Amino acid sequence: MVKKIAIAMLCCTAFVSYGQNSTISPYSFFGIGDLRSGATVENQQMGGIGMYTDSIHFSLQNPASFGKLRLTTYTFGGAHREFRLETFEDQQTTSVTSMEYIGMAFPITKRMGVGIGLKPRSSVGYALESESIDENGDVVTNIFSGEGGINQTFLSLGIQILPNLHVGATIKYNFGLLEAQRLQSVEGVQLGTIDSRESNVGGFDFNYGLTYTPKISERLTLYTSVRVNTQGNLTSENAQRIGSFDVNTGGEVEVVEVDLEAMGLKNTEFKIPTATSFGLGIGQDKKWFIGAEYTLQDFTSFQNLLIDTDNLVYTEASTMALGLHFIPDYASFTSYLKRVNYRAGLRYDKTGLVLNGKEIENFGITFGLGLPLGGAFSNLNLGFELGRRGTTAAGLIEESYLKFGIGLSLNDRWFQKRKIN
Repeated sequence: MVKKIAIAMLCCTAFVSYGQNSTISPYSFFGIGDLRSGATVENQQMGGIGMYTDSIHFSLQNPASFGKLRLTTYTFGGAHREFRLETFEDQQTTSVTSMEYIGMAFPITKRMGVGIGLKPRSSVGYALESESIDENGDVVTNIFSGEGGINQTFLSLGIQILPNLHVGATIKYNFGLLEAQRLQSVEGVQLGTIDSRESNVGGFDFNYGLTYTPKISERLTLYTSVRVNTQGNLTSENAQRIGSFDVNTGGEVEVVEVDLEAMGLKNTEFKIPTATSFGLGIGQDKKWFIGAEYTLQDFTSFQNLLIDTDNLVYTEASTMALGLHFIPDYASFTSYLKRVNYRAGLRYDKTGLVLNGKEIENFGITFGLGLPLGGAFSNLNLGFELGRRGTTAAGLIEESYLKFGIGLSLNDRWFQKRKIN
């Protein structure tokens, strides 16, 4: 029954997830939107680190984890986010709910496992309004809006090379539609101008992972990890429409297609730079773990040719994350709370965006619970993140957010020989 439910959800969600909005951040205006880690809820609870792996969960960030699997595993997650957006003069609140990921993995042999699934790569969702006074003293209103995003389907393979050494690789196909629109109107003028642009994006990238987890004493294990997500060379087929609209009715008037072919912008590329991560930690198996991870990604050469922004500079992005978990007694028969996995973490991101001379940074505190379900291995994961991104200085926007994530990890055993015919 578990197999049938999980496979049915995988098929349904593959259709539902495409194109959904999972952000309302004004910073998703830039580049290809908010870049997403794609981490499972249990990894998000530990600051988003991707280095920790075990035999009943797999990491969407680290393909080496598939080589450790001993049971067939289904995983899916969703999130609800509450935002407070604040400028120097005003603030407002809003929220968004979305499906986050879905995947399935199973061991082929005792040393090899594979996985497939769907997860987000980036999200676009914003609505901004600004007013200014023109040379004639009239109020000019600009409304910017955007939606869409890029998703990834993936196929992963993990292998155990030595007793404590695992390696893995993931091939990912990126697909999605990015839409942006600007409406401009002048006080007292019936017709405004509309500029609508869209990019249909597709392309492959690859992710490689290595974990080495030797015993350093009878109880303690050293956790080390290296992950490399190669540069994504994504192609984009673009379209642009410009014209007028009726300010009173919103109806379009004389809107025409722009000849992007003549401008060399019909087909462009997004080069998503290589991301490299290093992790180091220590722990006791089935008891506790603490680890840190550092990720570096150089955006200095990134550009979006279809949407050029004068006040934006791309620079190096980096993430420092710390995560831990603790299980009082995973085998306890007398106390459910002793079998709960308690997780927490911190993360600090330099996003690679410099706007109006200010570097956009993000800081988050994460925590959550892994609640055992039914048998010994399946669990429900509840996670929370409190964070802040951006600043009110230099005319920018500061985001304060609360994220609630829920993930389900179900385990089953396939390919076992029947004992009774």
